[in-house]
Amino acid sequence: MSKIVIIGAGAMGSAFALPCLDNNHDVNILGTHLENDFIDNLKDKDNFHPGLDLKINKKIKIHKFEKINELFKSEIDLIVLGISSKGIEWVSEQLSQLFQNKQVPDLLMLTKGLSIHNNQYELLVDKLKRLLAKKGISNLNISAVGGPCLAAGLANKVHSSVVIANEDITKAKKIADMLNTEYYHTSFSNDLNGVEVSAAIKNIFSMAVGAAKGICSDNISNEIREKNYLNTASALIKQSIFEMEIFVEHLKGKKETVKGLAGLGDLYVSSGGGRNAKMGFYIGGGLTFSEAKKTKMEKVTVEGADLAKEIANKIKEDFDEKKLPLMLGMINAIVEDKKLDLNWEAFR
Repeated sequence: MSKIVIIGAGAMGSAFALPCLDNNHDVNILGTHLENDFIDNLKDKDNFHPGLDLKINKKIKIHKFEKINELFKSEIDLIVLGISSKGIEWVSEQLSQLFQNKQVPDLLMLTKGLSIHNNQYELLVDKLKRLLAKKGISNLNISAVGGPCLAAGLANKVHSSVVIANEDITKAKKIADMLNTEYYHTSFSNDLNGVEVSAAIKNIFSMAVGAAKGICSDNISNEIREKNYLNTASALIKQSIFEMEIFVEHLKGKKETVKGLAGLGDLYVSSGGGRNAKMGFYIGGGLTFSEAKKTKMEKVTVEGADLAKEIANKIKEDFDEKKLPLMLGMINAIVEDKKLDLNWEAFR
């Protein structure tokens, strides 16, 4: 039995606790400083999690943030980061205080994202390493999870397959073995860059595939569009994979990773109706990003749009439209807030 602490009581962090528990580990969910009221409400409702629409097994211990020091007094085998990409700075501060003079336990990131630092792309794993290095903490063992795994599905124990990535394949396998169940199927990879980059940029391409209904033709009825848009969606998926391979290799990942769980698998799930795909649907239907955000998704975080804004300048610096016509077409629609206009002739 290993002691696992999951930081973040959101849908994915809470769902991830299930395969941990089913491997007979000592599982703890630690809420962030922003989740105190949420945890109070959860416990008042007999551990009912509104994001998962089910009750969390009471064998899983759920703690408010104020219990952080008490929770970390005993030895921890694995820390799972289930916070948003915007919470990386916050979690680095907490880890630096907890482990200033001792070894940080193995870390596993559920968080997906990519940022720019000093005009260079920066994976979230590298960002966390950089932030902790500033606090004098190094020698970190950080793995990441990639693949098509929606939180509600995992919480209901539907068959799900993921890949655990670490630059050290033995460490990736160790964590994969800790988590594998009859429904949560874990593989492992040493292509940390490929898995991390694929997991992040698929959010932009999910918007593109989501636009298929709107852009499949200018001259057909909505009824015909509804029945026949999959021709267009398939073409967009094929182009997405082609461009993801180019971008992953550019960031020192392996192109074959794109055709696996972290790339194609995650793109398939995300483009089937998630938040990014919904934004793509509205943009494909003729709305600008700001119009869609204001009238359709005002209070919804759209990860693909946030990433597009983050990396737009660097992407345009590194690539021209002939190389990444779909990605740049989607980024331009978001960043320049104009109607989506794809250069189909540039597709491969």
